[in-house]
Amino acid sequence: MAHHSISRRTLLGGTAVLGLSALSARGALAAGPMTVGVIYVGPKDDYGYNQAHAKGAAALKGLPGIEVVEEENVRETTDVQKTMESMINMDGASLILPTSFGYFDPHVLIEAKKNPKVQFRHCGGLWTEANPKNAGSYFGYIAQGQYLNGIVAAHATKSKKLGFVAAKPIPQVLNNINGFLMGARSVDPAITCQVIFTGEWSLAVKEAEATNALIDGGADVITCHVDSPKVTVETAARRGAFVCGYHADQSALAKDKYLTGAEWDWAPIYKGFVTGMQAGKAPPNFLRGGLADGFVKMSAYGPAVSEAARKNADAVKAEMMKGGFAIIRGPLKDNKGNEIAAAGKGLPENAPELESTGYLVEGVRGSA
Repeated sequence: MAHHSISRRTLLGGTAVLGLSALSARGALAAGPMTVGVIYVGPKDDYGYNQAHAKGAAALKGLPGIEVVEEENVRETTDVQKTMESMINMDGASLILPTSFGYFDPHVLIEAKKNPKVQFRHCGGLWTEANPKNAGSYFGYIAQGQYLNGIVAAHATKSKKLGFVAAKPIPQVLNNINGFLMGARSVDPAITCQVIFTGEWSLAVKEAEATNALIDGGADVITCHVDSPKVTVETAARRGAFVCGYHADQSALAKDKYLTGAEWDWAPIYKGFVTGMQAGKAPPNFLRGGLADGFVKMSAYGPAVSEAARKNADAVKAEMMKGGFAIIRGPLKDNKGNEIAAAGKGLPENAPELESTGYLVEGVRGSA
């Protein structure tokens, strides 16, 4: 836990002590200097989710008139409310970026109502018209990246068994699992994917155990959706399995076993937020984008990726860049036998119903 984080919450004692005086001195949507507060659920150097956001925040630090305050290791409890209040009242932050999924409801919604002059933009939350107008959400169609991971994995697997270490069965995680297998099955319909849920965003011991269990069960290509893929990537590579990364580039952790990875690039979103606010415009309440928008990108191919795999993945990526690529396409059932999409039907990456996904596709072994 960073000492700065502790002092913030200790000083506040759970309540806002300075009111909105700091904000009133600098209009939230006025031109001129502004402070952006960025909050992470884990460490900024985790080789994963938090590091990707920290890299996006770092891109703001070179912009004129922008000050960035950050806090690591903030739990998805009232701790994040205290942190948001300290950034507003002690630092004069007019834009708050709470990055972890569990921050949104109720914590961001509570603070947005209490601080109407501050803009809150949360990663992954489902903002609706019923929510405060000074709140909002942003996210990326990173299932596109997991679909491409799946294509490359399909060319590498010999067992036709893939493995997925997942944190929690929320829609974003389920979409990534589904995307990974659908990409693989576009190459070979006989491929299956075993998923193991750890129950938390960061549980190193369980992540190692899950990775080992997947490999013991025959999986020879592993990917994940946890906050820090470091343990999964290192464990899989040490066991001789191939790895597809997630969140950030983990190639340094797996060397020749790293195939490619689905990465975030939050810099374009964050820069858009602050430059808009400096011009007097509030950030959008609901922002989404994928590969074509620069919100998502792929890691460089590793040495084990064949020419056939590269050509296959590159061709599909080119189609995705055009927009409207359907990862979920019929005829398709979930792994419980229920129809998801009829023949000839598909869900493109921006289909609203994907953000409430509650199923795993056929071929995924495991339960949400």
